[in-house]
Amino acid sequence: MPEGHTLHRLARLHQRRYAGAPVGVSSPQGRFAAEASILDGRVLVRAEAYGKHLFHDFGAAGTVHVHLGLYGTFTESALPVADPVGQVRLRLIGRTHWTDLRGPNRCELLDEQQADAIKARLGPDPLRGDSEPDQAWLRISRSRTAIAVLLMDQSVLAGVGNVYRAEVLFRHGVAPMLPGRSLDHTLWRDIWADLVTLMHAGVRTGRIDTVAAEHLPEATGRAPRQDRHGGEVYVYRRAGQPCLVCGTEVANGELAGRNLYWCPRCQPA
Repeated sequence: MPEGHTLHRLARLHQRRYAGAPVGVSSPQGRFAAEASILDGRVLVRAEAYGKHLFHDFGAAGTVHVHLGLYGTFTESALPVADPVGQVRLRLIGRTHWTDLRGPNRCELLDEQQADAIKARLGPDPLRGDSEPDQAWLRISRSRTAIAVLLMDQSVLAGVGNVYRAEVLFRHGVAPMLPGRSLDHTLWRDIWADLVTLMHAGVRTGRIDTVAAEHLPEATGRAPRQDRHGGEVYVYRRAGQPCLVCGTEVANGELAGRNLYWCPRCQPA
């Protein structure tokens, strides 16, 4: 599932390409046809992301809420427009570009109150300047739940997925099973600041890189990481491989239905 940086990257792209002008809106697949007919030719006021949610605000006509889920994708192209390929739920056509949405978990037209209700259910987003990290701390500091679970709870913290979860815990030497209430407040503020830095870098580059310069392939002589997710990481999907810092075999398990990765030595219980 795409993590928050992907949605913010899309929001910035769509804001730049489509906002402030009328947009052609259609649903070649047909599942969003009634809603698309309401929006077709309307001006897109803004595109913005909250965590893993994307919102296209068409003013009084409503807001399109998209959650990509596991299989949703946007494809972007310059004009001219081509015939639809596959099951295109939503098509946007602007002045210079067009984009198709396929396979989302959610694609729905909401009024302002409905859109605000979704945002209100989310925790603070490290990629939004209006977020307050202590809003998440209030939940974390009172919980017996493992910090690895809390970081993935979108009502606690919005936008963090499995990759950022594993990597930020490693970078700060935090055992994934540590109860939230046992986490030091100063350490939480450091984790938050690190997420802000890492996720903003992800927005810029379109990939997740978490490895310090001294541990990169060009510094250590190791082979670059080969993975469909891209980016250089410490522990995510590196189970059984040596830790890049201490050489201990990276461990993995399952927690709350998701794969978990950590270094037993760098993140002692």
